[in-house]
Amino acid sequence: MTILNHILGFPRIGYKRELKIAQEMYWSKKISKSKLKKIGKKIRIKNLKIQKKMGLDFLSVGDFAWYDHVLTTSMMLGNIPKRFINSHNKINLDTLFYIARGVSCNQKSTYPSEMTKWFNTNYHYIVPEFHKDSNFKFSWKQLFEEIDEALLIGKNIKPILLGPMSYLWLGKTYEFTFNRFNLLDEILNIYKNILIQLKKKGIQWVQIDEPILSLDLSSEWKKKFIYSYNYLKCDVNILLTTYFGNVFHNLDIIQEIPIQGIHLDLVEGNYNILNLHKYFSKDLIISLGIINGKNIWKTDLLKYYTLIKKLLKHRNNIWIGSSCSLMHVPIDLDQEKRIKTELKILFSFAVQKCYELNLLKNSLNINNIDLLESWVLPLFTYNNINDNNHKNNNIKHQILNLNKNNYQRKSSYKDRYIKQKNKLNLPILPITTIGSLPQTKDLRDLRFKFKYGSINKKEYQKEIFKIIKYNIREQEKLDIDVLVHGEPERNDMVEYFGENLEGFLFTDYGWVQSYGSRCVKPPIIFSDISRIYPITLDWIKYAQSLTKKPVKGMLTGPVTILLWSFVREDISQQEIATQISLALKDEIYDLEKNGINIIQIDEPALREGLPLRDIDKEKYLSWAVNAFKLSVSDVKDTTQIHTHMCYCDFNDIIQAISNLDADVITIETARSNMEILDCFKNFRYPNSIGPGFYDIHSPNIPQEKDIIKLINQAMKIIPIQKLWINPDCGLKTRTWIEVNNSLKNLVSATKKIRENIS
Repeated sequence: MTILNHILGFPRIGYKRELKIAQEMYWSKKISKSKLKKIGKKIRIKNLKIQKKMGLDFLSVGDFAWYDHVLTTSMMLGNIPKRFINSHNKINLDTLFYIARGVSCNQKSTYPSEMTKWFNTNYHYIVPEFHKDSNFKFSWKQLFEEIDEALLIGKNIKPILLGPMSYLWLGKTYEFTFNRFNLLDEILNIYKNILIQLKKKGIQWVQIDEPILSLDLSSEWKKKFIYSYNYLKCDVNILLTTYFGNVFHNLDIIQEIPIQGIHLDLVEGNYNILNLHKYFSKDLIISLGIINGKNIWKTDLLKYYTLIKKLLKHRNNIWIGSSCSLMHVPIDLDQEKRIKTELKILFSFAVQKCYELNLLKNSLNINNIDLLESWVLPLFTYNNINDNNHKNNNIKHQILNLNKNNYQRKSSYKDRYIKQKNKLNLPILPITTIGSLPQTKDLRDLRFKFKYGSINKKEYQKEIFKIIKYNIREQEKLDIDVLVHGEPERNDMVEYFGENLEGFLFTDYGWVQSYGSRCVKPPIIFSDISRIYPITLDWIKYAQSLTKKPVKGMLTGPVTILLWSFVREDISQQEIATQISLALKDEIYDLEKNGINIIQIDEPALREGLPLRDIDKEKYLSWAVNAFKLSVSDVKDTTQIHTHMCYCDFNDIIQAISNLDADVITIETARSNMEILDCFKNFRYPNSIGPGFYDIHSPNIPQEKDIIKLINQAMKIIPIQKLWINPDCGLKTRTWIEVNNSLKNLVSATKKIRENIS
């Protein structure tokens, strides 16, 4: 039997972020809806042609989304929150954007749905809302439109659907006595009808993603899983797709449901390929996810060639594919013109990963490894020279000499609190922001000119200082208590630090979608990490010289720098995080020595790195927390350490958050209407907390009365002596008009609360 290949999804943003640009132009009313749709279609057609050109046996359809694929599924099922349904019950593209971003009209604001992280990735999705009176109706026919587009390019189409069980898991219920399984039959009925319609269109295989199979499922969820797929049984072949971990703890489900294929993530699942044939019936297609969909290094195709050849002795119905969707990696390495050849030949972006699949498929089918050897040779060469060229013996020595005293502050929080209170002399309910302030087109153009040599360092610094001065003055006018310099010098919170540390490599077009129109360009960690000069000191010192109010030093934490980069694979993540911590430790020392009394080290990715299974979580949290504590362990008691986290479920890491021992933690809560604070009701968090009092990702201006309501809610849970007031995240994506109006209301609301307290 011939080996077949496929991917689980292709990046949807476009080669030059065309989707992002078009979305933002549409939102600002600079292009029409029809123009936006044309751009989306153009991206989809190009993606399909790439897959066909690269020799994939199936063209994946349904991986495109206008915001995220979970929200697309909500639209498909007609699961629209009532506040977004208009008088005509019309559901269209604007409805989708309103759900994601909220809507403001005639002084009335409609808050968006919640947003959170997609499993253990930096991708976000809009959380489905479930109510006991929720109704479902097939309302969004985009999938069938995309299938018709694809059929003009190739006949072997593989539609992709987010599975009904994972969709139900990812949503949120709003009535405590309500069981979401009451909605299951109605949802399954829509899925069944979709499958029937796909069969009528001649579709042979449908990819149904059920990533929750990598999680620990209760017996009730397992029973419903089996029930659901027996309900969906029909003439179309189902490839049940799992990823982000091993699923053998849920093997009893997979073995019992009527599916025709199973996809396994061999990268994060850590399966023994040679034993796979023992667990599945001989009729079942096994799709091997061997190409890493979350990192950019070439795959050792020779290793997989050998293993798959051995597996083929036991069964011949094998497919090969990406471990997960390729939406988590950049699109095309060929766009990168400035990466040195000796490093560039080590990498593989989405297009190249499709090529890898075709290369391995052809080699297996003709029993020839010549092309594989030349493809992987650079990897072997790199690994052989890595000990000499990419190791820093000084860093190695520092790590070996660390002891338990290097992972803790000198005094307890109780003692530090008193010293910091006397030193900083802040009012009750101190007001601050998370760090970044609006980044205008002029500012982005300035950074671009400096990056490509149009202006020199002195000219660049002079202009950045002007912007910092403006930022400080605006905050003083608003009467904010703890100021920030606004981060005008930073393109991205991780990329900026990577650019100023040894061991990182950068791309020009290595964009990856984070959510909606938000794209990030993760750096590549290719060798040992160290700091050779101060990174933020000049900017923060200058900002502090402009005001008598405290200005926060702003750093990105070691775990976030690690997880939001493409990491080397020859050493552990723990070791890389420790290297970053030691570099940040030097930076913190310089800030403190120069009179910066408040330093914020952001760790929004801490929850993201949490393994999916309970059995693996404690080990990760132990070294992740230690990485943070190592970076701050030497600071003075009077230096106040802040950290920030956003868009995640804090319940299962609340003890780890406490273990960080940051003096102040700021967290995202506004989008969930303070519901995230519920985890602090049962857990007596010892340190200070700044919950977000308005959602910065929405263009809506928060009203004073709404902020007062949220502050009052927070004061019921957090002692006022430990409560900080702040937005829920950085403000760089907002305009100055939005920021000034929002912060003005935040400050006035806080002052009214203070008066009542007095």
